[in-house]
Amino acid sequence: MKKFKVLIIGILVLSLVIASILGGCQPAETLRLKVVTTTSLLTLIVQQVGGDMVDVVNIIPPTQHPGDFDATPGDMQKLADADLFLSHGWPGETFVPGLIASANNPDLTVVTVDIEGNWMIPSVQLEAVDRIVATLSEVDAENTAAYQQSAAELKDSITAKEAEIKARLANEDLASINVMGAGMLVGFIQWTGLNITATYGAPDSLTPKVVKELVDKGREEKVTLIIDNLQSGRDAGKAIAEELGAQRIILSGFPGGFDDTETWEKAIDRNIELILEAIAQ
Repeated sequence: MKKFKVLIIGILVLSLVIASILGGCQPAETLRLKVVTTTSLLTLIVQQVGGDMVDVVNIIPPTQHPGDFDATPGDMQKLADADLFLSHGWPGETFVPGLIASANNPDLTVVTVDIEGNWMIPSVQLEAVDRIVATLSEVDAENTAAYQQSAAELKDSITAKEAEIKARLANEDLASINVMGAGMLVGFIQWTGLNITATYGAPDSLTPKVVKELVDKGREEKVTLIIDNLQSGRDAGKAIAEELGAQRIILSGFPGGFDDTETWEKAIDRNIELILEAIAQ
């Protein structure tokens, strides 16, 4: 009987030891750096640099312009549980100060990744990677080496994608194609090599007088392509294109704006494909 009791006690002790060991493995999940971002542009870089060392959630849907976004109680809770909050500091992100205040998280680190230029441009992406890896390393110094290694790999990928796209565009005489485009996309349009003659704002800024001036400018400059921005008024240039008899395309300023563009690489590829299809017609 004593032997049986000893055996039972031994099994219980062993079970407790095993449970303790397994339990010691599980907290790794909770030790991940919790990051909240305002856009998919930030999210993707954090994911690729942070890997399994971070848990990142995004707030603004990639089809929506930041200026049209309204934060919800759910977004406040995301910040209340987070370690780090990243935003762009764009004028459209007017909800950010109120959201931070409502989260009431004294342990939250807030960083503005205020980089100039369109984030679809490779050089801007490279700068953004540097800024974000520096931020992650500052907040989570223990994993600095891993963040830096992932960042180096990501930058190599961005540089390779830029070379690939530039090689494709080199076969086209883009400088001879006169275009008008949404102001939000001007930097990206210029980066492709297209000749942008004028820009316009959101639909509510296009009064009849403004549209007439743009149409007159388009005729004068022999504009053959109108480029709208998915997030800031996908049909803003529709009337202008119809008046000019010009081709019109809609490009995205954010990964995930179109189906199957969940990465920056896929998003920029889709934009380039749309441009090349339009000028081929």
